[in-house]
Amino acid sequence: MKNSRTLSLTLVAIFAALSAIGAFIKIPLPIVPFTLQIIVVFLAGSLLGSKRGLLSQLVYVLVGLAGLPVFTQGGGFMYILQPTFGYLIGFVAGAYTIGFIIESVEQPTRKHFIIANLIGTAVIYTIGVSYLYVALNLWLDIPTNLSHVLAAGLFSTVGIDIALAIFTSLLATRIYPLLKTIQTKRGSQTEPANDYRQGY
Repeated sequence: MKNSRTLSLTLVAIFAALSAIGAFIKIPLPIVPFTLQIIVVFLAGSLLGSKRGLLSQLVYVLVGLAGLPVFTQGGGFMYILQPTFGYLIGFVAGAYTIGFIIESVEQPTRKHFIIANLIGTAVIYTIGVSYLYVALNLWLDIPTNLSHVLAAGLFSTVGIDIALAIFTSLLATRIYPLLKTIQTKRGSQTEPANDYRQGY
């Protein structure tokens, strides 16, 4: 159990660090920049499960709010006023959602990973776009109608993120059985990994 717990904490820390790295691999866009951070979210949910996936993203967010400049535009508690902060909340919720869906299947196949990551994408954008709209119109006092918010916060990047969700799903189907096997050998209480590629 100690080895299993150590592995879990290590994986959470690794994915939190990868989120910070992914935030700085970006393409500048108006209002909402595109980053590779969402790939880490997809993998965290797919490979770590709901609780550890959520924890990895929550650790990342809390570290940034504590003051370390790990977010796309810096860090600090007042970052919650940034119009894009909703996407960070979405990453936490999205990782949990993806993990929850995968955990609900005894032997997840490629189809399950794709569905989980697409639903996770929907969760991220729902929270992110809603927060963006409220932030711009309320505390930032930048009157913006919903169509402009959707153009900047959804349509400009969602196509790429859907493609990344599918790509990450294909990657996760290969890594997931290996990770389950490692966890089993280290005393994890999960069932030994069989051929999870059955039914692909």
